[in-house]
Amino acid sequence: MFANGQTVIQIMEQLAPKHYAVENDKIGLQLGTLNKEIRKIVVALDVTDEVVDEAIAAGAELIIAHHAIIYRPLAKLDTSTPAGRLYEKLLKNDIAVYISHTNLDVADGGINDWMADLVGIKSEGRQCLEEVHTDKLYKLVVFVPEGHHEKVLQAMFQAGAGHIGNYSHCSFNIEGTGTFLPGDGTNPFIGKPGQLEKTKEVRVEVIVPHSVHRKAVQAMLKAHPYEEVAYDLYAVDLKGRSFGLGRSGKLETPVTLGEMAEKVKEVFEVPYVRVVGDPARIIKKAAVLGGSGGRYTRHAQFAGADVLITGDVDYHTAHDALADGLSIIDPGHNVEKIMKQRVADWLNEQLAGRKFDTKAVYSTINTEPFRFV
Repeated sequence: MFANGQTVIQIMEQLAPKHYAVENDKIGLQLGTLNKEIRKIVVALDVTDEVVDEAIAAGAELIIAHHAIIYRPLAKLDTSTPAGRLYEKLLKNDIAVYISHTNLDVADGGINDWMADLVGIKSEGRQCLEEVHTDKLYKLVVFVPEGHHEKVLQAMFQAGAGHIGNYSHCSFNIEGTGTFLPGDGTNPFIGKPGQLEKTKEVRVEVIVPHSVHRKAVQAMLKAHPYEEVAYDLYAVDLKGRSFGLGRSGKLETPVTLGEMAEKVKEVFEVPYVRVVGDPARIIKKAAVLGGSGGRYTRHAQFAGADVLITGDVDYHTAHDALADGLSIIDPGHNVEKIMKQRVADWLNEQLAGRKFDTKAVYSTINTEPFRFV
């Protein structure tokens, strides 16, 4: 059985939820329809003519890419232009294009975490450079008959409820007496229709982040023995977990700036990098940001980083960073290509786990526009 396009995107958005994206970022479905069976997906960094030809040859119905193909509203669709011809080719071959951009940068286990892993930034104590989204917190309160509250509690924990900071399985439980009068046509778990019932219950309270609150409620309802479940879900004035662009943290092993530059070349498979700073400088803490990160030098400094690894740094920004004592390694924008295989592998794992025959492959086209001579 092959997955519908909407199902594929629901799975993709578990990795990179749309609400993680920077405001006004061009993400989501940009061309075509998702209301169709998807046999093959091509994951790409950019959608170029060569990538579209690759998708056609692979028999793909969907391209999931990092960089948008439509950046601003179209006044017209002129198929004599390069962009118009690209859109025409996609439409004629019934290939939809879905974009996962800054939401994939921000996501846990997304591009910036992959970059941080590759350059050796410890996962412990790792932080984002700029906050983009904070997961709103709710309090979920449910009343459960004695003898059943542990099952309900564990179901909510498994759905992601009960986290406070670095603590998990947090809850508060109070014993009390519940009353209810089952009406006509009911099938009560305890008591009889038309008879007032008093029973020992446990009031269970857990914190639930917005990102999983629906899942937690559904898990609770499924585990609860009552026909009609009494529960409350309300927002609390507490700050939840923050998600954002870039990552910073201590290195597993301190290195010189020169050694880090060589490592960046190796792990991102680039022929050269631009380096700002003394190659002999010892680097203990690093920051990374996929794409164009020149405007995040101050963020990297504030995080205490010795070096910022990012693309598209301009001349004057480099001078300012040098004066401020921040080193920079610029391997270019195209290093975000690391997302291709990782996203394809993640999708295949998720699709197979749901018993779908849909397969994802990653584009082998090099979309780096620069040639190094």
